[in-house]
Amino acid sequence: MGERDQTIVWGGFRSGKRHFECPDHTWSAVRILILHKVKTWRIPMNNSVRKKAPFGAALDNTTSLFAAAAIGLMTTFAAPSEAQAQDSSVKVGFVTFLSGSAAGPFGVPARNAAELMIEAINAGAVPGPYNTAGIGGSMIDPIFVDENSKQKNADYLKLVEKDGVEMIIGYVSSGSCKAIAPEAEKAERLTILFDCGTPQIFEEIVTDPKYTFRTGGHATMDSVAAARYLVATGAPAGTIAGINQNYAFGQDNWRDFSGTMAQLSSDTEIATEQFPKIHSGQYGSEISALLTSTPDVVHSSFWGGDLEAFIIQGSARGIFERSKVILSAGETAMHRLGAQMPDGTIIGARGPHGDLAPDSELNSWFRKAYFDRFGTLPTYPSYKMAQALLGVKAAADKAGSSDQDAIIGALTGLEWEGPSGTVSMALANGHQAIQGTAYGTYKYDKDTSSATLVDIIHFPAECVNPPAGANSIDWINGGFEGAKCD
Repeated sequence: MGERDQTIVWGGFRSGKRHFECPDHTWSAVRILILHKVKTWRIPMNNSVRKKAPFGAALDNTTSLFAAAAIGLMTTFAAPSEAQAQDSSVKVGFVTFLSGSAAGPFGVPARNAAELMIEAINAGAVPGPYNTAGIGGSMIDPIFVDENSKQKNADYLKLVEKDGVEMIIGYVSSGSCKAIAPEAEKAERLTILFDCGTPQIFEEIVTDPKYTFRTGGHATMDSVAAARYLVATGAPAGTIAGINQNYAFGQDNWRDFSGTMAQLSSDTEIATEQFPKIHSGQYGSEISALLTSTPDVVHSSFWGGDLEAFIIQGSARGIFERSKVILSAGETAMHRLGAQMPDGTIIGARGPHGDLAPDSELNSWFRKAYFDRFGTLPTYPSYKMAQALLGVKAAADKAGSSDQDAIIGALTGLEWEGPSGTVSMALANGHQAIQGTAYGTYKYDKDTSSATLVDIIHFPAECVNPPAGANSIDWINGGFEGAKCD
């Protein structure tokens, strides 16, 4: 760098922070701005330091050079007050799978997207209308927590009570969301559920939410669209079977898919219903049951490592050749498995994400920025994290503040644009998002060694989501009253 690039001045929080911590936690904090990005140096009194890369990737460093430089700055510049630091940043907790079988296909892509979007939002580098720095004028200061924990509620309360986060964005598993949604209301802390799918959250568990929002569509959308895709493409569906995880998300998906098929094709019969334990990883007996029952269609809402295990085990035994298989969350696996994903599989992305996302300046920017940084394309967990962050930014900017009550007021009933298109907080008194969705059929391109989708069909939000005030299964069983599918 040239001399100008090395200029150091005081400023507020920015993303891309570096931390220096001492073993006994005795430190002073100095915030400095380098190349227009503020770094945080935690300076140990004994000069023995451990350097952390952005967002917590640890690198050992016993050098006291940076600490000495920062201490030198303290004698030259007046440090900002604590109130000023708080005014310039908003501490946000992010919870997703950082370990376990769901980390690779879900948690890591979501965290990657969070890192990318936080830095871009703080720098004002997202395409318009998001090209102003921060959210409501404040920089996002992130803390990441592993969702793969047996004490999710305790982890949540630690973020709120000890870490002092001002909002939480997170949760992939519907089981996590069922536990956290009531906790958020009791803690009175703004909580954005960015991915989990069960419609139970606002239909049964928190029926009058104030602090809890979900910025992606719930699973009824996935199941209704899956059935409509089968009918639209003319796939034989006289008999259907399901293999879905035995918890809220899997049970709700099968209930809604089989219910929709009964409405759209009255002659459809259920051949078998399989509900293996979530994260079991081995599906020999369930695959045998599917093969024995010889269904025309096999439906699965498997996700994460379970999804990839089922694809590999099921294709080896011929299930994808004997039946038309529809995977409502299959998009996360298609690029990871490539040629191992059988051609002809019907693929969903729990919304119009990834290869199903619309052409737009924002989507093009997001895909390029993500690929340039991480060397792989963003999948739907990445899109849904970006969607959540842009929803928060849109609300905070509309309110002109990052204050919790201001964001809650602006986010309720809000409509905004994300890389996946339009998102509307139309259900649950403005706390549950709806959006359109899409399905396509998998085809591996051997010439380019790339995973592709063909025969893509998009479904409007009002076609595949229940209207405000309607319970999902009642809406399905009642014949989709009010649906707008043209």
